[in-house]
Amino acid sequence: MSANRPTWAVVVPVKGTAAGKTRMAPGLDPRQRMLLVEAFALDAVSALTASALVDRVIVVTDAAAELSGSLRSLGAEIVPDPGAGLNAAVAAGIEAARASVVPGQAESAIAALLGDLPCLVTPDVDDALERASGHPLAVVPDAEGTGTTLITALPGADLVPRFGAGSAARHRDAGHAVLDIPADSTLRLDVDTEADLAAALALGVGPHTRRAWS
Repeated sequence: MSANRPTWAVVVPVKGTAAGKTRMAPGLDPRQRMLLVEAFALDAVSALTASALVDRVIVVTDAAAELSGSLRSLGAEIVPDPGAGLNAAVAAGIEAARASVVPGQAESAIAALLGDLPCLVTPDVDDALERASGHPLAVVPDAEGTGTTLITALPGADLVPRFGAGSAARHRDAGHAVLDIPADSTLRLDVDTEADLAAALALGVGPHTRRAWS
């Protein structure tokens, strides 16, 4: 890989329950909703592991053994969620990525991607990481423009997660370049509400989500 195209370690936080997704599908019972959220993560991780630019995918989760096993089968490494919220989970993944670098080995660039991206496709991952390779720090806002789906840091830059409501502005103010990602990129369509889910299903979700929804 050339100096202009670093390899990436991508951290993906995945909750083991669907407690935070009640707005997405209030008509589903908790188990159905949990299976749907798990499917989102499996489709997102599948898109990442298929990218030639992604060297490692580190999933931070408190999920049950079955989901963790499915994620490992896709090529992901599993790090326990410290249970202190989304940003703490991402920080734990970043720490794990850096702690496992072998002395003398080139350091990978690091990214953090939300796991609720059921439409994500590898070409959109590649496009974002190619663009991010030109900036020490970068961010991809969600479809609404206020939240964040991806943050990135090249070697030598500290990646500090600031996810949550209004996070796109916080990341930008912290020095992250806002990447010029197309509005219809699958990287921007995270699913939090019924409208988000309808938009994702209309666009086309990955195979795990299709099975979970059927």
